[in-house]
Amino acid sequence: MNAPVTLDTMTMQLQKLRAAQRAEGCPSANVRKERLQRCIDMLVDHQDDLVNALDEDYGGRSPYLSKMSEIMQPIGHLKHAIKHLEKWMKPEKRAAMFPMGLLGGKARIEYQPLGVVGIMSPWNFPMAMVFHPLANALAAGNRAMIKPSEFNPKTAALLEKLFKKYFSEDEIVVVNGGPEAGSAFASLDLDHIIFTGATSIGRMVMQAAAQNLTPVTLELGGKSPTIISKATDVKQAAEKIISGKTMNAGQVCLSPDYVFVPESELENFVSSARQTFQEMFPTISGNSDYVAVINVRHYQRITGYIEEAKAAGVRVEALQDDAYNPEEQRIPVHVIINPDESLKVMQDEIFGPILIVKTYTELSECINYIADHPHPLGLYYFGDDKAEQQYVLENTQSGGVTINDVIMHISNIDLPFGGVGNSGMGNYQGWEGFKTFSHARSVYTQGWLNLPKLAGTNPPYNSEKLDKLFGGQIKK
Repeated sequence: MNAPVTLDTMTMQLQKLRAAQRAEGCPSANVRKERLQRCIDMLVDHQDDLVNALDEDYGGRSPYLSKMSEIMQPIGHLKHAIKHLEKWMKPEKRAAMFPMGLLGGKARIEYQPLGVVGIMSPWNFPMAMVFHPLANALAAGNRAMIKPSEFNPKTAALLEKLFKKYFSEDEIVVVNGGPEAGSAFASLDLDHIIFTGATSIGRMVMQAAAQNLTPVTLELGGKSPTIISKATDVKQAAEKIISGKTMNAGQVCLSPDYVFVPESELENFVSSARQTFQEMFPTISGNSDYVAVINVRHYQRITGYIEEAKAAGVRVEALQDDAYNPEEQRIPVHVIINPDESLKVMQDEIFGPILIVKTYTELSECINYIADHPHPLGLYYFGDDKAEQQYVLENTQSGGVTINDVIMHISNIDLPFGGVGNSGMGNYQGWEGFKTFSHARSVYTQGWLNLPKLAGTNPPYNSEKLDKLFGGQIKK
């Protein structure tokens, strides 16, 4: 990888991008589509190189998972933007206030590019989390600066190389480097920053951006809960939950963190979870289908949660008999049952192959627990009772919800994706993403009469006209 760039170099790159944006003006739909298509070409032409780089960075990641999540899904976002951007770009008609509308006044909103968007991407999906927001940023007519995570050095270096091949340095720039480079990047006078990552880092990004009044979109995470209704099939729910939990070995911001299981169904859930896991992964060691934990620090963090729970006498069930494999950094999913709130696994976002199970007798217990904790990025409910579904939706808050599955709401590109409270602010994807990276500019065209003069609302005030206008007194 090249040496990390300095703040001065980043500033010069930003100035070059901004000068090109100003010279070009508002790019046409065809220009935007062509840039989006170049992103698609990059992903298709170099998919094997990108997948191999990801495998090296992880020390073991299935090429099929990478192709699905890092190639196909971003292409879906890019194609969606190409298909819809002309409709998104159209001015939005608004009503002119009475009586202005009757006298020729017109009002509209025009969506104007912000300028240069900064994208700070995480290590867990280091390409998807570049191209998903980039699709919206380019569709909205912006240029971009990209700061990949330093935890994916091979992937980050390759992205820098490929963006230089497919885009000029006055269109898109990739900035590589460690925490210092990330801090400098967040302090740039960008027109918008989108950060995906840990809540603790998100706070620092927002603090740095505030020095320039740069608006931010924060996609963070938190402990996403799952509720299994008493009236649903626990085995089917366990299958879907474990399938979602094992995606990227739980290293997903939307991964189910803890599950509320009816007390009477605990053993059924645990045995069903074990059966599902072992059908998917007969072995862990040497199994290329099962993703490794990203690095030694995170491996030790995850095993530390498990060992602390065991030492506290909490019931811990490994869903596969394979022991930890520190050489491969693979950990089978462990279910931790009813741990005490004082344990670290209950305080931190897990971001790994651990699933907490909390038993309950009344649904209100689940609702109260969720409401008493920071708002999560995702919430999942299994059950077909419509009234109960609505009760859960109306009495909880989360970034998004999937009913009768986990994580899947993010796969619907036409739904906005974002957090609330501790799990983030703002959103992107589809139409909402276009608006996030646009300035909704109000435009009013006055009609043929000078209304203030006619109504007597300009000094010197005409008491006769104004008393008639107000009816003597302002009334409800």
